[in-house]
Amino acid sequence: MDVNREMAWKLLTEFTQNDSLIKHALAVEAAMRAYAEKFGEDVERWGVIGLIHDFDYEKYPDPADHPRVGGKILEERGYPPDIIYAVLSHASHMNLPRERPVEKALFAVDELCGFVTAATLVRPGKKVAELPVASVKKKLKDKAFARSVNRNEIYEGAAALGVDLDEHIAFVIAAMARVADRLGL
Repeated sequence: MDVNREMAWKLLTEFTQNDSLIKHALAVEAAMRAYAEKFGEDVERWGVIGLIHDFDYEKYPDPADHPRVGGKILEERGYPPDIIYAVLSHASHMNLPRERPVEKALFAVDELCGFVTAATLVRPGKKVAELPVASVKKKLKDKAFARSVNRNEIYEGAAALGVDLDEHIAFVIAAMARVADRLGL
């Protein structure tokens, strides 16, 4: 089965109505496309993976279900095993090794995209393109800010990708800024 963005978008919007979750998917898609470009990988495939990584979350938010149920749905719909594995491996509780660059990138950008969004929304202009890396790093130290974001996964993700944390944050901010209008940022 050849997957494309239109298919992925239909899947995402079939299972996800929450505007914030859709925007998160768009942010992760943008970051994945940017990293695919940087690493010379398949931009469309990486974008699809980013777009659908949490498609089942709204209906199945329990860690016992997400992304396990989503993986089964993807399998039933004929998605390729590499895409299914990447989606499953982004969740730490699945305990799946992340060996391919796409798996490492998805893990690295997922929590950070959520955190960058939160950090942007508390800024006066609420524009991701104007968000300084230093501001994100300062917020990372504030455990009360966006407390549901797993900071360890942000640090582990950058390390797994082999990029400096500051560089990783700046890269994700720039990727999200490309689609700021769709993110409302």
